[in-house]
Amino acid sequence: MKNRKGRRSRNKATCNEAATSNGDRFSTLPDDILLNVLERVETLDALRTCILSKRMLKLPTMLSHIDVDIYSLAYYGSFRDLVRINGAVADVTENILSTRSPEIPIRKLKVRFVLRHYDFLSIVKSFARAMATQKVEKAEIEIMTEKIKYQYCTPADRLDSAKKFNTILDACPDAFPGLTSLWLHNMSFGELDIPNILSTCKRLQSFHLTYCDTGTRSVLQIEHDQLIELEIDYGKFETVKLTYLPKLQQVSYNNWCYEDQPLSFGFVPQLSKLSLTRTAVRSDRALELSQVLANFPSISELHLDFQSEKRFGFYQNARNCLRLCLANYGLWIWTIFLKDVILLGQCSFFKLHPSLRSYASQYGIIGATW
Repeated sequence: MKNRKGRRSRNKATCNEAATSNGDRFSTLPDDILLNVLERVETLDALRTCILSKRMLKLPTMLSHIDVDIYSLAYYGSFRDLVRINGAVADVTENILSTRSPEIPIRKLKVRFVLRHYDFLSIVKSFARAMATQKVEKAEIEIMTEKIKYQYCTPADRLDSAKKFNTILDACPDAFPGLTSLWLHNMSFGELDIPNILSTCKRLQSFHLTYCDTGTRSVLQIEHDQLIELEIDYGKFETVKLTYLPKLQQVSYNNWCYEDQPLSFGFVPQLSKLSLTRTAVRSDRALELSQVLANFPSISELHLDFQSEKRFGFYQNARNCLRLCLANYGLWIWTIFLKDVILLGQCSFFKLHPSLRSYASQYGIIGATW
């Protein structure tokens, strides 16, 4: 018997050595190292990896970083395929969150899915159960619509998408109070819907709207105690009023629709980064930064990208150039983007801001003297 046991032990050791020699060293690593590796990739890729080894089948229940992304299921497919397999996202989300150990806190829980009938309720309900029964440090949701491209969405489509979102907001109350990041696409809300979303998502730190509005030429007022980052892409708002945001640090507004001042600042004492982008739109009306940034000296990083003027000449269309007035320094800067060249009037502003001087040197300045 001893010889048999000895032979079995030697045979087992020989098998392990053979497995290692065949390249299967990954599954022989300790659990903590394996988890560290698996949490650096998307969760669906981690699940595919764990299927390859019986020893690793238990690891998905121990993950503390969970990222379920619909694009991981149809990376090479069309968006029609993406919509079709949205149900698989619901199943994967349910299986992962219902089988994991509640004793292991979730450092980050992120889900990206399509707002498709039946599927979205299942996904958000799984998300809500996890938020109610487990400790979640960061929770992020990104919701796309079945017609992902804005040009394919009719006004009725956007209204319907907003209605569906309001449905899950009411049906899954546990999912949203602990949410830290929310990104919505292609939705036309009512006047009070977005304030209601913000008041429901009490821990929200990042809020992102893409092709969203609250009605034609509507004014969006934003108030939130915890919001740190706000990004709006192609907003159909007449003005966005940042009324009361004591922790807001970063604002990005990409392509607004109307000629009025896109932003109005109220109580935003910590705002330090501002990005304004407008492309493929010609306008004779100047954007007065003196009005946008009135009595607002705390910005340390300012990104401006107005490529709409790149097809016009320099001096013939000087009056059409973007006019920037920085009231805090009493300086006027006339700026026009033509490919990678910037035409400036008074360049002494750059002497006061080394970061902007570096930017000027990088992209090339005409008429700049230091």
